[in-house]
Amino acid sequence: MALEYLTPISDTAVAHAKMQDQQALGNNILLHSNQDGLPDLDQIDIAIIVVLENRNDLNAMSPLSSVDAVRTAFYELFPGNWPTRIVDLGNVLPGESVTDTYFVVQKITEFLIDQDIIPVIIGGSQDLMYPMYRSFDSIKSMINVVNVDNCFDLGNIEESITSRSYIGKMVANEPYNLFNYSNLGFQTYYNSQDEIDLLERMYFDAIRLGELDADIKLAEPILRDADLIGFDLKSVKAADLQNPNGEPNGFSSAQLCSLSRYSGLSDRLKAVGFFELFDGISLAGSKVIAQALWYFIEGYSYRSGEYPIDINRGFKKYKVPVDDQTLIFYESSKTGRWWIELPFISNLNNKLKQYTLLPCDKNDYLMAADQILPKRWLKARQKNEV
Repeated sequence: MALEYLTPISDTAVAHAKMQDQQALGNNILLHSNQDGLPDLDQIDIAIIVVLENRNDLNAMSPLSSVDAVRTAFYELFPGNWPTRIVDLGNVLPGESVTDTYFVVQKITEFLIDQDIIPVIIGGSQDLMYPMYRSFDSIKSMINVVNVDNCFDLGNIEESITSRSYIGKMVANEPYNLFNYSNLGFQTYYNSQDEIDLLERMYFDAIRLGELDADIKLAEPILRDADLIGFDLKSVKAADLQNPNGEPNGFSSAQLCSLSRYSGLSDRLKAVGFFELFDGISLAGSKVIAQALWYFIEGYSYRSGEYPIDINRGFKKYKVPVDDQTLIFYESSKTGRWWIELPFISNLNNKLKQYTLLPCDKNDYLMAADQILPKRWLKARQKNEV
């Protein structure tokens, strides 16, 4: 069984959980403890797993020994009016090799997804996204991956995998399951022009930090369309996390929480990770991450069941003529969210048969009304025609 690789939460963290108010999370989630062992996963919605692996982070100053500061900050929070059932499954310790750790992360992620439980991986370097991605090999044929990061992390596919090259491995390594990759929050000066051009040639999505800083809601349609989401915590301002190795510019802690909430709201999402934690994280930084996790769970608790979409119930349909074609939009009467229909091209090997509706926002509809084709719609059509 995949969960046999997990080690219990430290006795200190468990004791801290039990010391909290009876209504706090520490007393309202299940814990994998030395005393009680692994909890029963029946009826569980979300499983938290800490992975203490960062050997493939070229910038790591030391091994990651614990993220209990984040755990205890999370246990202190009060839940919302949630029906969500949560378990903290404990830790994955580094294997004899990084490949061993990858194997464990893949098997645990695969097991939990198969049980209809969302794994929330917290901790090590972001190359752990790769085994999470590989866990979909036996679950879905093509998936969408979103990376909240100041870098694309494409790297050199000819070299060994690192925290800066795992996306390139998703693109290059068989089986080819990556349908779309999206980056949220990239900073141009941390990405080569070759990488920027490559993303364009592959019709992947990328939104700069400045655009999202002006309107964080631009991220919602992309996160709504994701199967797997990874947060690189270096994309958050160093001052907000009190991270001495962080970056001066980035998302604010409030924006991180918004992105996390949008992720939880996505009916399509199957797994999420928060990466690049570091030893000695401050109390304030721990609270930021704990609150981002809280917002993810709140988003999950408000899921509306709109994936897959049944356009015959509760949707308004809009037809917009643009040049020589007609774009078809759908607006949910329940949530106010928007989708645009992708054309089915019958004479081609159509990759989009299962993705006939693309999440968008009202602004895309308004742009189409002004005779401007939405950028994501154009990319999806171009990708379909390749």
